[in-house]
Amino acid sequence: MDWRSWMTIEPDKRGGKPGIRGLRITAGDVLECLASGMSEDEILGDLPDLEREDIRAALAFAAQQAIPLKH
Repeated sequence: MDWRSWMTIEPDKRGGKPGIRGLRITAGDVLECLASGMSEDEILGDLPDLEREDIRAALAFAAQQAIPLKH
């Protein structure tokens, strides 16, 4: 998944942290939910503006940040 089409960075929202589709939900918010043990269904229940693909985009974003692409 190419997270670039899902993530937005807007200086006036959440301090410019990478957000999901212009929402006030950041990639970090989603990752914290996953790290706490929440399932995708639980996250979607708690954050109804999210879609399943948003969760995958946050994971793809985090993976690329953690493991830089080789050139």
